Amino acid sequence: MDESTSPSEGPSPSAVQPPRRRFRRVPLRLLLPNIVTLLALCLGLTAIRLAMDGLIEWAVIAIVGAAVLDGLDGRIARALKGTSRFGAELDSLADFVDFGVAPALVLFVADLHAAKSFGWIVTLLFAIACALRLARFNVMLDDPDQPSWRKTFFVGMPAPAGAIVVLLPIYIRFALDLGSTSPRVALIESVYVVAVAFLMASRVPHFSGKSIGRVPREYLTVFLVGVAAMLLLVFVFPMETLIAVTLAYLASIPFAVRRYRAHDLGGVT
Repeated sequence: MDESTSPSEGPSPSAVQPPRRRFRRVPLRLLLPNIVTLLALCLGLTAIRLAMDGLIEWAVIAIVGAAVLDGLDGRIARALKGTSRFGAELDSLADFVDFGVAPALVLFVADLHAAKSFGWIVTLLFAIACALRLARFNVMLDDPDQPSWRKTFFVGMPAPAGAIVVLLPIYIRFALDLGSTSPRVALIESVYVVAVAFLMASRVPHFSGKSIGRVPREYLTVFLVGVAAMLLLVFVFPMETLIAVTLAYLASIPFAVRRYRAHDLGGVT
């Protein structure tokens, strides 16, 4: 027998080396929604910097942009079948910064600082309410006994809507060119901020936009014209448009409560 093939020598060193571990390739359909979420996070953090630099109007626009991206990342993930647990956790953490911390600090720098320590307490309450609302939302996702009709509702005001709604005093101030905020006005605004924080942390139902997916073909032209008109209004009259959107959303809450109760009592299928 040839020595090179003798069994006493055993296998060669190359044969006993473990195979090299390779990083798992992540498909683009999983990366794209997370990239959109990170862009929204960058806008939220940028809003804080803009507020510290005194550019309150641009800070508001950055938060609105983050809300738009937040509405897109989930739809992109569902359209591409790229939903993941990692993406859900990342989205929740980004939402706390974008719609809890950023609007609270923008409000404090813009108006609530006039109320001194009380304004800071209100700022903290809003951020805490946002954190509680997001934590409850994550827990409810794991509830297998939740009826299907509840997917058309949010329990408590959603964080992006809360961020848009809570900035209403700033919209009004810029739309009417009211100038700086007095301590008395800051106290009134603080009460409003606390009310929005309560709606976020409460179990008051709100309509969910997640059920809005495809647009019927016969309404596509009308939908595109409406989107174009909305974009033009936001571009030309940003604060006035945000006031109208905020008031319309607040007006929808009683209808959402009524619809939710009808479903809960079995009157609507």
